[in-house]
Amino acid sequence: MASYHKPDEKTLQGLKDIANKLRINSIKATCASNSGHPTSCCSAAELMSVLFFHTMRYKPNDPRNQCNDRFVMSKGHAAPILYAAWAEAGYVKECELLNLRKIDCELEGHPTPKLAFVDVATGSLGQGLGAACGMAYTGKHFDKSSYRVYCMLGDGECSEGSVWEAMAFASLYQLDNLVAILDVNRLGQSEAAPLKHDMEVYRKRCESFGWNTYVVDGHDVEELCKALWQAQQVKGKPTCIVAKTFKGKGLKDIEDMDNWHGKPIPKDRVDQLLADLKAQIQAPDKHLSPEVPKEDTPPADLTPIRLPAPPAYNLGDKMATRRAYGTALAKMGQASPRVVGLDGDTKNSTFSDVFRKAHPDRYIECFIAEQNMVSVAIGCATRDRTVAFASTFAAFFSRAYDQIRMAAISQSNVNLVGSHCGVSIGEDGPSQMALEDLAMFRAVPTCTVFYPSDAVSTERAVELAANTKGICFIRTSRPESKVLYPPEEKFELGQAKVVRQSDSDKVTVIGAGVTLHEALTAADELASEGVNIRVIDPFTIKPLDAATIVSSARATGGRIITVEDHYKEGGLGEAVLSAVGEEPGIVVTRLAVTRVPQSGKPQELLDLYGISAKHIVAAVRQTFAN
Repeated sequence: MASYHKPDEKTLQGLKDIANKLRINSIKATCASNSGHPTSCCSAAELMSVLFFHTMRYKPNDPRNQCNDRFVMSKGHAAPILYAAWAEAGYVKECELLNLRKIDCELEGHPTPKLAFVDVATGSLGQGLGAACGMAYTGKHFDKSSYRVYCMLGDGECSEGSVWEAMAFASLYQLDNLVAILDVNRLGQSEAAPLKHDMEVYRKRCESFGWNTYVVDGHDVEELCKALWQAQQVKGKPTCIVAKTFKGKGLKDIEDMDNWHGKPIPKDRVDQLLADLKAQIQAPDKHLSPEVPKEDTPPADLTPIRLPAPPAYNLGDKMATRRAYGTALAKMGQASPRVVGLDGDTKNSTFSDVFRKAHPDRYIECFIAEQNMVSVAIGCATRDRTVAFASTFAAFFSRAYDQIRMAAISQSNVNLVGSHCGVSIGEDGPSQMALEDLAMFRAVPTCTVFYPSDAVSTERAVELAANTKGICFIRTSRPESKVLYPPEEKFELGQAKVVRQSDSDKVTVIGAGVTLHEALTAADELASEGVNIRVIDPFTIKPLDAATIVSSARATGGRIITVEDHYKEGGLGEAVLSAVGEEPGIVVTRLAVTRVPQSGKPQELLDLYGISAKHIVAAVRQTFAN
């Protein structure tokens, strides 16, 4: 093992000076905006100084370079000191710090990837470490590169369970290229954090999760230099540096005091406090520059990824869309080494196991920790290093909804696949039935929502998702259903398929997934009575093909019936209502699940909750009766 060489006194003093410069600029920025968290920045000043100007390897003029070490500011409210560090590095103009939180400035209240030096948005606490795990896993196992990942957490956010999901994940996968830094400044927003300064409990907790752990004085730059150097020597374990700090460090009558969270320094006190900090800087003109990274990571490959062969199904074959997803993902993995799969111990139900068997080195088992799985997937997808698909039962994505919401703010291109949607899963009962998922994902601004109705459209949905910016959600079903489309059928975002039509159609019926097949069964029954209906497969619920829906409605007397294996609120019916809301003369009848369901056989449940073929037939007849 290499021996540690203490930095010379000039370097140590330079790091101390930088820490105080970071404090000064954090205070100035928050005073200029009259908002922000200067005391949370002050506790982290030495940590940031040592990380950015002694330990981390990166190109200051190229923050998103693929070879750079990564840094995640999980305690996103300390954003001003992150911006100050990049100003000290020379990337951000120091004068720009005074525009913090202003409408025309990208230095927002919490970090977002509008800034080249931010990979994931933070500020909803407890999520940064999971994303850092995804970056570290990618660096170690996919890129096989030397870049390291550093994540700074606050002690308050360690009350979030997602932090400990990430701790367990990093230990299991021996992410020795990952370092978590806990800024234990004792004080939360409204009162002290639960463990206060009980550093031994922090140590024991981190060690019990399998982390190499150092407890340090977070304001001692030499101690920090040594601990971060030691972390680089450790193999087979991630490292946690538990740093005892003081909120508002260096600010007289504010340091370690209650009721200073999220408050700028009062104007009548700021000049004296800044003068005190400036007085501690011994070499104001000395600059420390980070070392450059090792050039061992290739640029991201941004070429489109296509299925290497068309879907291998025949019209009328029976195949569950969840199974077709697994087949499609394995084929996409064959087409590109960038495609990776993640799952939450449901791989034999979501059929991501097909991908695992074909590409075991590109599959990540995240176990039953859906929040962390989504965060890890977001981390894997940063800087376009991978095209990540994460799957579980669609119902369980509700547990990770905050991570999904933050993924949109992070401009993430992550793909999420939810199986076991709706009452059609049958006997497992309502806890397993996703009936809110379309509403959830439709509400996310960057999200494309796919709802394929057969195996062919499922394969094409996976292919499209891999090449679509933003979050993609693919909703897959448990029951086997007939293949409706030939292998060569073309699919595009926002383009519906009219799967049954005639010149004498009386009503337009829109179904998706299992309800599309129920609609076709209803169409056959009605046709035997001499009544024709038009049947539409929307394919994507968002964006929805409003033009096809409106034109079909016009051709069928303005009559639309939607039928969905989802609650009424926020699903297919409301998407259609939104699309036709400004069109006069169109009436939409919605068939949907209207109460919490129960166990039963799939067809029994479709009947019981009013979304089966017989209810569609009844709704068509009722339309004429009216």
